[in-house]
Amino acid sequence: MRGPRPRLPALPALLWLALAPLPGPAARAELRVRVRLPGGQVTEESLQADSGADCVSLELRAADGALVTLTADFRQEVKIFRALILGELERGQSQFQALCFVTRLHRNEIIPSESMAKLRQKNPRTVRQAEEVRGLEHLSMDVAVNFSKAAQLSSHIHNVCAEAKEAIYTREEDVKFWLEKGVDGSMFEVLPQGSDLPELQRCRHCPDRWKPCICSYSLSIEWYPCMLKYCKSRDAGGKVSSYKCGIRSCQKGYTFDYYVPQKQLCLWDEET
Repeated sequence: MRGPRPRLPALPALLWLALAPLPGPAARAELRVRVRLPGGQVTEESLQADSGADCVSLELRAADGALVTLTADFRQEVKIFRALILGELERGQSQFQALCFVTRLHRNEIIPSESMAKLRQKNPRTVRQAEEVRGLEHLSMDVAVNFSKAAQLSSHIHNVCAEAKEAIYTREEDVKFWLEKGVDGSMFEVLPQGSDLPELQRCRHCPDRWKPCICSYSLSIEWYPCMLKYCKSRDAGGKVSSYKCGIRSCQKGYTFDYYVPQKQLCLWDEET
């Protein structure tokens, strides 16, 4: 009597995406995935890739209702975070508040646009969780960016940050990198810091809603393709070669500190 057939081992989670061929030399593609947030809620995340413009964009709604967008401009080595935060109408705020944080995009932070455009999902109903949690990054955004001049830094700022024209921030160390690449320095303005103004408090410690302070805002990209996975194959002659066969997913959190002219623009940053 023949015994039970052995079961095949389960495929690792990082194989759930197939790298499909592109329809042409340059392609735009969108993928929607279901992602589990830290509190257990499930949200839909949109991933868009444009291999012609060499950029990718990820967008998801956070547990607090904020709409978070990350745009990676590989050509200009620029990363743009945008947050549309629901306002507190009963405390005199507008319906929503927009923030943009612009930083340098480093190599191998996220998979290339061409690879992102090829991603296909095997099971659209599956709820995803990142395989790797990358460390929290705490950034001091000590420079303001002039919206009307920012297209030279990245053409995507004009669209992504249109609602945040007066609230676009970056870091002095990233500005130095871009200036070395020939970017016009007149678009940048150094903001007041605690070392310049000893009375400048963190907003969470500031009792007066109309005084300037240092605001802190945190966001998280709960799921994104951070690395390509390579598999090996052997031809009839025994020669081994490698090929792209999937992705590894990551989660990463960010906290941004930046100057605001009044605490009214930073009501979420309060002592609890």
